[in-house]
Amino acid sequence: MEVFNIKNLSFSYNGAEEKALNEISLRVNEGEMLLIIGESGCGKTTLLKMLKKELTPRGKLDGEILFMGGPLEKLTPRESAEKIGYLMQETDFQLVTDRVYSELAFGPESLGVSKEIIRARVAEFASCFGLSELFSREVNTLSGGQKQLLNLASVMLTGPGVIILDEPLSQLDPISSVEFINTVRRINRELGTTVIIAEHHLEEVFSLADRVVYMENGRIADIGRPGEICSRLADKRIGLTLPAPARVFNGLRLSGSAPLTVKEGRELLRNHSFSDCAEASYNSNKEITLRAKNLFFRYEKNGSDVLRGLDFSAAKGAIYAVAGENGSGKSTLLRLLSGELRAYRGKVENKNRTAYLPQNPRDAFVRDSLKDDFSEINNSYLELCERFGIVELLNRHPYDLSGGELQRAAIVKCLLTSPEVLLLDEPTKGLDSFSKRGLGELLREIAAGGVTVVIVTHDLEFAACYSDHCGLLFDGLIISQLPSRRFFRENTFYTTVAVRMSRGILDGAVTADDIIKRAL
Repeated sequence: MEVFNIKNLSFSYNGAEEKALNEISLRVNEGEMLLIIGESGCGKTTLLKMLKKELTPRGKLDGEILFMGGPLEKLTPRESAEKIGYLMQETDFQLVTDRVYSELAFGPESLGVSKEIIRARVAEFASCFGLSELFSREVNTLSGGQKQLLNLASVMLTGPGVIILDEPLSQLDPISSVEFINTVRRINRELGTTVIIAEHHLEEVFSLADRVVYMENGRIADIGRPGEICSRLADKRIGLTLPAPARVFNGLRLSGSAPLTVKEGRELLRNHSFSDCAEASYNSNKEITLRAKNLFFRYEKNGSDVLRGLDFSAAKGAIYAVAGENGSGKSTLLRLLSGELRAYRGKVENKNRTAYLPQNPRDAFVRDSLKDDFSEINNSYLELCERFGIVELLNRHPYDLSGGELQRAAIVKCLLTSPEVLLLDEPTKGLDSFSKRGLGELLREIAAGGVTVVIVTHDLEFAACYSDHCGLLFDGLIISQLPSRRFFRENTFYTTVAVRMSRGILDGAVTADDIIKRAL
């Protein structure tokens, strides 16, 4: 049975000349897991919002959307809340209460469910989603990833038959990403819930999808099963974001169905010959321009320390990445380095002109258009805007942009201040592979000019490609501070898929490109 039947759907935002969606026709079957991919701004988020009538943006709409055989627009608010769950790209916008337990109970309470049933449901979902230890915490003290897990649990508490997920992995660490997507898989396979998911981070989700929809310029450009569609996307920019086994398969110019998992990728590598490679050296004798000594910090007076005796240093002209699980204190560290927060013990040494990109890029904007925001800082903004592909967005309100567009705009705003130290919290969140590559190359360029760059990220492949050093934040301390390539080679879980895929077969490879370059 069809859950959604989208017929010739076109949409343009108010004041926009180009269509955000152009003649979209798509059927979504009951119990299906459908993955939607495409570059930032291709229309993924707009399409998803069309499937939840309360979130439909304002603009000109043509075409029809049927839900369970009837017009979607005729669903009552209660029916929509009960039958269609939606997880937003911006986690904070979905949170409505101040405590974790009240957030979990909010949906069922709004639907008039009895207190006894609510208590049972909340206890069950808090346990299943790993929220028991956070149960009494204030929502504003949670990390971005913890908020995302809370949102998913809250959505599922109303028992919807369909859940729609917009970039759900963008704020999750590697281990949490696996746990999250496995939870979604269980919801799909064991409960029969239909899952529609838009995502840029494809390593974990791609192989689990029943079908993949590729969008380009507001249209559906291709659709098919995961292994089959990979070869058709090989020469497109979106091909850079396919799972590492598929990228290696495409890079070796093989035919057939592409491997999607580490296991399948290892089988592929065993059948090929590769050359040895020499390890590049890194010059560590650089001037230290940013330092933190013995930092202790907690958010609540009687709470636990988030950071406990942390030491950190970064050299001039270096790109330093900090990885770690959700809630480990990575964002807290950046806020301390920027001066936004102050440790109750310890010292931050930073006398540099500093720009800080927060985890939520909306916080970086205060005007009604990007142009107004940028011109207040520096009138010479066009070159950077062209480099990040946002010139056509200059007259748009920041809140009307997609997650990827907003992220690029926020990075531009940081760079316009000509910083000596650049602090970036999840800078690749919402970015497609092409935009990531552009950002990475730009960071290398400004680092070569003497700017110190510190990034907090869950995007381990980006860190492997572009950072000089990487450290793991655990138990309030930064441990395992190593040159990046060594860091990823020596880790088991906090590493790239290419390392896991090639370990013991092609030692020394850290990225998919490393593997392809060494093929004979």
